[in-house]
Amino acid sequence: MRNKYPIELFWSEEDKGYIAVVPDLGGCSAWGKTEDEAIREARDAIEAWIKAAKSVKRAIPEPSRRGDEEAYSGKFLMRIPKRLHADMARAAKSQGVSLSQYVLYLLTEKHVQHKKAA
Repeated sequence: MRNKYPIELFWSEEDKGYIAVVPDLGGCSAWGKTEDEAIREARDAIEAWIKAAKSVKRAIPEPSRRGDEEAYSGKFLMRIPKRLHADMARAAKSQGVSLSQYVLYLLTEKHVQHKKAA
C-alpha cells in the first residue's frame, strides 16, 4: 500500500536538499540530498506513519487520486507577526527541522483534523 500514496517533491534552499511530502498522511515528510534519496526516505516515512497510526488505532486514509492540484505551485507568501515568526523559528530549531518543514507539519496536521471534523 505504501507505494500508492502520492509523494510531492520540492527543493528547499533553506535545507539544501529535497523535501518529500506525503499529503494524504498528515505530517509525513522526509528529506534527502537527492530526489531519489528523499523519495526513498518518504517511503520509509509512509511505513512508519502507518505503523504508528495502527498502534494508536488511528484511521489510515486511502491514497488520493491525481486531481486539479496541478494548477497550484505549492508556494504562497504569508505575513505574520514578528513574535510568532521568532517563536516558530525557535520551535523548528528545537525539533531539528527547518522553519518551512515545521510550518508544513503544523498546517498539514491542522488540515487533516479539519477534514476529519467536516
